[in-house]
Amino acid sequence: MKPGLVIFDCDGVLVDSEPISIAVLREMIRTAGHEIDEDVAYERFLGRSMASICASLAHDPGIEITPQQLGAMRERLNARFRSELKAIDGVAWALQTLPMTRCVASSSKPERIALSLTVTGLFPLLEPHIYSATMVENGKPAPDLFLHAAREMGFSPEACLVIEDSSAGVEAAKRAGMRVFAFTGATHARHPAHLQRISALEPDLVFDNMTDLPGLIGR
Repeated sequence: MKPGLVIFDCDGVLVDSEPISIAVLREMIRTAGHEIDEDVAYERFLGRSMASICASLAHDPGIEITPQQLGAMRERLNARFRSELKAIDGVAWALQTLPMTRCVASSSKPERIALSLTVTGLFPLLEPHIYSATMVENGKPAPDLFLHAAREMGFSPEACLVIEDSSAGVEAAKRAGMRVFAFTGATHARHPAHLQRISALEPDLVFDNMTDLPGLIGR
């Protein structure tokens, strides 16, 4: 059965933002007196909300993230997004080609989602159906956000297809009872370790070219 609703993650699916986000996050952690390897940062934090990232970091000895550091990190991230952020190749065409209803469900805050989609020109193709982890109690890998988006859009979980790039997102979609396609065409997703983590979760499909998506859904 073809899906009635396609739910897109934002970072790493619609916009190629993860290398920027991880770099700025590691800078903040370094400022707090700690060092996290890039591969470890991707494994621990990819696809998760800032609240869950901070909760995870709270268990690391010798590190404390202050509100001031978080604020400075967000300012640096927004500045880099405005100057560097690009849409995923072919995603605008895919969005315009898909005949079914679509929405965004992202771990980022609403203002960051809006910034990401605006600077890449994707906002008019997706608004007003944009949902953030701030709207639910538990972020990914919990299923709350995807279930919330489906309810708001008027679809059952069985009628939904999620497009995700992270292990946390794939797990959340499966726990929500939704089909999930793992997209591995973003810059960060080409690392072999990431591909292994994604494949181990057994998504319904793995693909790396966004222009293939309409045809893949059609099949």
